[in-house]
Amino acid sequence: MAKSVPPYTWERGFREPTSQPQWLEEPASSESDCYVPPPAEELVTSTVHNDLGINVLRTWPTMYDGTNSPHGTPEWWNPPSEVDVLICGAGPSGLEVALSLVRQGVSFRIVDKAEGPLVAGRADGVQPRFLEILNTWGLAKEVHEEGPIIERTAIYKDGKKLFFNRSHQSDSRYRGLHIITQGQIERLYIRDLMRHKVLVERSTTLKHYKVQNDGSEYPVHATLINSRTGVEQNVRAKFLVGSDGAASQIRKSLNIPFDGMSTDIYWGIMDCIFESDYPHAWVFGSVISSKYGGCVIIPREDGYIRLYTQLDVSHTGGISQSRQAKDASFAESGGKVDVHSITPQEVLEQANRIFSPYKLKFAAPLSWFAVWKISERVARTFSSDDLRVHLVGDASHVHSVMGAFGLNASIMDASNLAWKMGLVAQNKAKFETLMATYTPERREHACRIIETSGEYLRFVCATKLDIADVRSYGNNNKSASGTKGTSVNGSAKASVNGTGQVSTNGTTQASVNGTTQASVNGTTQSSVNGTTKAITNGTHKQPLATTREEDLKFLADFFSRNGQFLLGVDAPFETSVLTPPQPTADSQDDWRTRPLRVNHGVRAPNPRVCFSTEETGYLYDKMTGAATFHILIFGSSLSGTVGKRVSAFSKAFAPGGFYHKFGGHDRFNIILVIKRLPFETDEVLSTPELQTLREYCTVVYDDRAPDEDAHTTWGANHAQGGLAVVRPDLWVGMTAFPDEVEAVEEYFDGFLLPVQ
Repeated sequence: MAKSVPPYTWERGFREPTSQPQWLEEPASSESDCYVPPPAEELVTSTVHNDLGINVLRTWPTMYDGTNSPHGTPEWWNPPSEVDVLICGAGPSGLEVALSLVRQGVSFRIVDKAEGPLVAGRADGVQPRFLEILNTWGLAKEVHEEGPIIERTAIYKDGKKLFFNRSHQSDSRYRGLHIITQGQIERLYIRDLMRHKVLVERSTTLKHYKVQNDGSEYPVHATLINSRTGVEQNVRAKFLVGSDGAASQIRKSLNIPFDGMSTDIYWGIMDCIFESDYPHAWVFGSVISSKYGGCVIIPREDGYIRLYTQLDVSHTGGISQSRQAKDASFAESGGKVDVHSITPQEVLEQANRIFSPYKLKFAAPLSWFAVWKISERVARTFSSDDLRVHLVGDASHVHSVMGAFGLNASIMDASNLAWKMGLVAQNKAKFETLMATYTPERREHACRIIETSGEYLRFVCATKLDIADVRSYGNNNKSASGTKGTSVNGSAKASVNGTGQVSTNGTTQASVNGTTQASVNGTTQSSVNGTTKAITNGTHKQPLATTREEDLKFLADFFSRNGQFLLGVDAPFETSVLTPPQPTADSQDDWRTRPLRVNHGVRAPNPRVCFSTEETGYLYDKMTGAATFHILIFGSSLSGTVGKRVSAFSKAFAPGGFYHKFGGHDRFNIILVIKRLPFETDEVLSTPELQTLREYCTVVYDDRAPDEDAHTTWGANHAQGGLAVVRPDLWVGMTAFPDEVEAVEEYFDGFLLPVQ
């Protein structure tokens, strides 16, 4: 949130402003043990202000400041000196690792150098995929119901509308980009950890550590130090997680190169209420000036917007000249803007140059102000050679603000790493086999972020600056195509026909200015520019002058390739022990010989289904758990051959079968999807084999029309049935026919260990 929540009353059944905060009222009872609200603090949210005053945000240190609580730590708080995982950094990525581990019953400690959670600024939007993962932990509702949802985009260039239409459209139940501040996310996570008797150890950093691979159960030996008290603690762990930001000391201690480049592109960032005659001032989008650079608008809660304003020295004109004339430090900064001397008023002046002929002015005190330098880097590996130390979030990749990838990539890192680390820490999975999959799965995604956000950044900034070739390093220095159909030569094309229409996905078109049409609802996968060059210090070339037709072609092509990637739902994994090779059809056209028409390594589709006569929902509603594998069996009508093949799956539950071998209910969630109605269940599941299956599975009913039901969504064969193993992080692991129990067991035998 941008500022302190004002006092409200609900006396008349709906929220209304009131003058007196109800939480400050004295309790009616004089009993000494009744609840008393903890003390609050008003924190200044920005280090720099405008002429309209100072903005503050109310916070509750007793709730959110962990071990720095002014009331001291609770009686139940007694952190052990030996834990499964030590997490260094309590930003979103570190907290997300903790959320997963605590749900697995894995012991950990989480430390952070800050006094409390983030007050204001930084990340501000979450993608549908972020919420889908958060839903597996039971926390999605509190996030997606918080702020605005972005489903429209407006782009203006040189004062004229270039694009205004629907955007951020996906098949996810969460649809578009949801706005919520990073500080709110952190507080939500902290409250959840407190419910599990976990505190963030504040003002605490990792002084030093070493890994002793001598066969001991806890090979990581770490020393923590509290900056407030100077007290040091020795902690031993099985794993160390570096979630300590872009300047990660843990990454540096491992001598892992941070490949990529630091650019000369700076953004002035202001969270504020603005008064403007710009017609789309509260619509997500960009305003571009061929002469001065670009601005990005992100609508926030309560009329606030976040305004990113480009301050690069080759575009800032008057600002750079004035700094050069007045600021002696400018010459010493290597031609870069002295970011410590730029004021909000100067950033506003630059924004007005870019917005011209439209005008902006401050209409409230600044909630946050910062000047941000763009770096585009990916760690060469996300894990130490011995697989005991792992990097997540900004410690492993940084990029431009375009695409809102920072916060969203963090949860993909965290959820990917945490279920693997949890299973290994509990001796339920093969250490080297499973942990070695983390870097290749997550680094590939990070490389595509650099390419995608970097490409759009250069469009908004009108620059020819090269994109760093981070893909040439590390262990994924190969084409991104493989079996996933990704173009490596920009083969996704946009065409402008004789009527001035831009087609971006071959099916969807939308009106722009009544004549030119475009769409940002892309479904095809990414193009990787094989001609980009690796550079370490990105400086601007001459501004890139483009025509309106060229700009529309770029937008059509860019969003057709990256539209779904920008929402987190297009992020496939390459072949590995977790993603075996795709079953192939007997011929290109005979898809019926495939169990399901969903590729291995992709996001698991989430169709609507029926749970009972009283309840419907989404398939994901039955797919929760931080380290649970979901086995989806598509049984159609359960008649004839498909019934026999589904019945054969009951072998999995026999003594010695994989179900009990690898953990039973604690490890597997069996879901049977059938084309039947709830009142038919007893009749169709009456055979001994199906009754056995019913004892172990959740039955859901696929009663929607054939063009939108779960069987069609997953491409299930009604005559043969189909089976999918969905990983805990909701990616498809493998597919098979329901009676291919041996193939499913072989898959799990590749990385799981039998229970003791």
